[in-house]
Amino acid sequence: MSKHLFITVVTPTAIAANNRGEGDGSTLMTLQKITRGSDQYTTVSAEAIRWGLREYFQNTDEPHTNRTFDPNTDKYTFKSEAGQGGKRFDPKEYIDDDLFGYMDARKNSDNQDVTTKRRGALEISRAISLDPYWGDVAFGSTGGEKGKTSIHSTEVHCTAYQYTAALTPESLKQPNRALLALDAIASVRHVGGNHSRFLFDFRPESIVIRITDDPSPWIMNCFKRVGDEVGCSDLVRLVEVGDVKASELIVAGEIADTPYGGQLKQLRVKVYRGVKEAITHAKSNLQESPKAAEESLAKGG
Repeated sequence: MSKHLFITVVTPTAIAANNRGEGDGSTLMTLQKITRGSDQYTTVSAEAIRWGLREYFQNTDEPHTNRTFDPNTDKYTFKSEAGQGGKRFDPKEYIDDDLFGYMDARKNSDNQDVTTKRRGALEISRAISLDPYWGDVAFGSTGGEKGKTSIHSTEVHCTAYQYTAALTPESLKQPNRALLALDAIASVRHVGGNHSRFLFDFRPESIVIRITDDPSPWIMNCFKRVGDEVGCSDLVRLVEVGDVKASELIVAGEIADTPYGGQLKQLRVKVYRGVKEAITHAKSNLQESPKAAEESLAKGG
């Protein structure tokens, strides 16, 4: 039976802003929002988070990363396209093609469709703010010629974001890349989209990792704002009623120092104060079945 890896992350609380230049037709730079209940919440796309993960691999495992972004030219280059007769993607060779997937829409000399595509093995949800957005706006100006100063305003939101990632290692051409995906999630820095030019720490402040035979995550949106802190009463309940086994969970970060961390410990969930320590433990758990990974590789992933 396949093992599945599910990860829910809540980021530190910081000020989010959209500095990419999108607007609402005026000089107001807007944040992306959704409505939940009677409140609006800000959101960051899954594509933006994937951009940050791609950047991590480009900076740490560049020889095995196919798509490389050059900020000086604002363009991507593909290693495989230069060396393999025009073949742009190779998931066996390159970690980003394996984890994130691709679609190469092309036609041959006879005008026939020869599109190749691969669904991303690493699935990522849209990140949602823990706090409602109350309409905060920052104002500024851009200097220019005398009498031609431009006034602009930017929506800002002081909040934390929550998102979930899902991965079945056996679906990868190289299953051990699941370990590298864990490292990336713990170390992602720049997130594209809303925060492409605005520093927002997207690493985990608290994290829940589930390694299970169950194909359903169950841990999505398990963090909630409780006063000025973050809680996880929904996760505690899931373990109490047996819908999620304590042995499948690893919980870490600031949540460990709250009453919820204590409750989870009493339920025999592995709870760590350090996120990196928890990542190391999760990687060890994933490596417990190397035979299954070897068999998957032998079958071509």
